[in-house]
Amino acid sequence: MNTVYEIKELVKRYPGQEKAANDHINLTIFEGEIYGFLGANGAGKSTLVKQMVNLLKSSSGEILFYQRPLLQDPLAVSMNVGYMPQDSAALNQLTVKEALYFTAHLRGLSRHDAKLNRDKMIDFWQLRPFQGQSSAQLSGGQKRLFRLAVATAGQPPVLMLDEPTNDLDPQRRKQVWDVLQNLNQEQGTTIIFITHDALEAEKVIQRVGIMKEGKLIVNGRPADLKKQINQKMRLELYFPEHFPPNIPPHLTQNHINNSHWNIWLEPEEVSSVLAQLNMAQLDDFKLVSTSLEDLYIHYANT
Repeated sequence: MNTVYEIKELVKRYPGQEKAANDHINLTIFEGEIYGFLGANGAGKSTLVKQMVNLLKSSSGEILFYQRPLLQDPLAVSMNVGYMPQDSAALNQLTVKEALYFTAHLRGLSRHDAKLNRDKMIDFWQLRPFQGQSSAQLSGGQKRLFRLAVATAGQPPVLMLDEPTNDLDPQRRKQVWDVLQNLNQEQGTTIIFITHDALEAEKVIQRVGIMKEGKLIVNGRPADLKKQINQKMRLELYFPEHFPPNIPPHLTQNHINNSHWNIWLEPEEVSSVLAQLNMAQLDDFKLVSTSLEDLYIHYANT
């Protein structure tokens, strides 16, 4: 399997800060996979991604891009990686149409093909109602779709997306994940993204890296990582506010709020616990296996 990125002992220290923002990170990302970074604010995710797209110089270590040192060919990233930052003012003076055209053209398309690609992106991301506006005039959700369109303009083989679904309503978020999955499956696009939403990421992610305090603390397929932690079941109980149900005394409930508890059960005790619950006291309940969100919480709190 071909590699897109090989990261070796990568360290980034900002001037005046004793603690490294990235601390000896080792990671390989393969061609055609969907890889997600999870971690709290300040964990070092965005710092790592900025180094991977050659916008931030590392303090030590090495990044190989398609098996070549990143610093040997700085244009390789700009020509092959569609980068979507959380915030960007670089294109504020251009209209949506202009920004998409110039991005596609700078990625190697002819003027004619860049215009065709621009129109395709406008329809693909449903930008036509505001295609003549500058990006500075767009709403938060419109800017997010516009930045996704810019990242995908010219069909780069690699996408690097920092919080791609922030500011989007549920329908738009689903659209984004569906589009990214299609790009991956139909064009073989390698997709690397940062997100805080583990529940959404679980639908598309193939491998995950969880970061904490600048370190990559775990890396692998969610299914494999889940096997390494306690395989309990999560029973979610929903009830009228301030009127909790009676539960067996040996169980410990995690209070989500005044009308929602989570209870962790061993697989062998699920049937007996459900049999003891008075369903008339509940508005609803869910029984689920370990999720990516549970995995993230487990490792982030370790």
